[in-house]
Amino acid sequence: MVVCLLIPRIALLGALGERRALLSEPIALAPEAGREQRVGEASAAAEAFGVAPGMGLGEALTRCPELRLVPPDPERVRALWAQALDRLEGIGAGVESDRPGAAFFCADGLRRVHGGHLEDVLAATRRSFRRPPSPLAASLRVGAGPSRFVAYVAATRARPGRRRGEGHDTAPRARLEVVVPARSALTFLAPMPASLLRSRPELDWMCDLLERLGIRTLGELADLPSAAVAERFGHPGLLALDLAQGRDTPLDPRRPPEPVVERIALPDATSGPQLERALELLIARVLARRERRGRTLRSLAVSARFVEGGTWRTRVTLRRASADSDRLRIALAPRLAELPAPAETLGLEVEAFGPPAHDQRRLVEEVDPREARRARIGEAVRQARRAAGEGAALRVMEVDPDSRVPERRSVLAPYPVDEERP
Repeated sequence: MVVCLLIPRIALLGALGERRALLSEPIALAPEAGREQRVGEASAAAEAFGVAPGMGLGEALTRCPELRLVPPDPERVRALWAQALDRLEGIGAGVESDRPGAAFFCADGLRRVHGGHLEDVLAATRRSFRRPPSPLAASLRVGAGPSRFVAYVAATRARPGRRRGEGHDTAPRARLEVVVPARSALTFLAPMPASLLRSRPELDWMCDLLERLGIRTLGELADLPSAAVAERFGHPGLLALDLAQGRDTPLDPRRPPEPVVERIALPDATSGPQLERALELLIARVLARRERRGRTLRSLAVSARFVEGGTWRTRVTLRRASADSDRLRIALAPRLAELPAPAETLGLEVEAFGPPAHDQRRLVEEVDPREARRARIGEAVRQARRAAGEGAALRVMEVDPDSRVPERRSVLAPYPVDEERP
């Protein structure tokens, strides 16, 4: 069984910090400075007025004139979610999470560790968020099912709360955890809205199209023939069909993180050359960290905390992994111009390492032009996948070039490259 932990509105919770009493009022995340003027996550009170994430700021204020805006704090959200994943790994779970607010792990290997039953694993999961107390415990929703998607849908139907006797609550709260057996997966999913497929980013575009075609529930989608779905939607359609029928891809637990972070406080009115000097100091500190162990840097993140509140973060994936301070400065310095407000601190974090930095080439060597071109393409593919995921670089393969159906003539397949050295 797969267990899903869901924290709704985690970006809003992180931005509010200790002011969580404001969740009972109409409140939403303010648009990110320097970007499109659209509100972020909204409280239930704001949603009652029709305010939704991604809505234009003007429309949101028209629908709810009393709407309060809070600046987003991606750094705090990242820290809160990292602590939540650490708590899950503390009970022995191999966690998969590709975005803050949703985590998955397989419970089969944990049953004997925590009592022998799935209910014992779910109870241990909740206890891990209560001792020591987590600021996310009150919003935690838990679901379990035979696949990732079934567990996610189950978690959306659960409600946060405590059982009788836990803490100071005296009234029982129903549906703390929703468990869907494998034999009941299709029946459970059938009445659910097809918009739940938006939980998979690659299927977001498909939900509006399904609604226009009159397919509003997962059961209606599951009843469609696979050949017709493949002909109309291609591979994404087959994935959506599998999800609606209770099937999903296996979990891919995350690797243990190697946090290498440096942060520096900035004096008042720091800008231009002063910011670049601060960045150079951060690069020097990161390269001197013992955790680097002589490796190059593949991906880094520059972050800042603003004087007026809120944070900013941007990710930079290097075209070629490097440990040269000048190259790193050239790649990172232009991002400082994106800072939308005065910052009180500047940070630099290593998100991914590259191969060791001590590789040396021969002084004189004959290089086959085809091999050099293949190496450059492979490096570009690795860079794209590091920045946008494993599906970022694909190639077209002919399957049936004489077919009258365009979708059957060719398919997309991963572009083959040599595995990067650790």
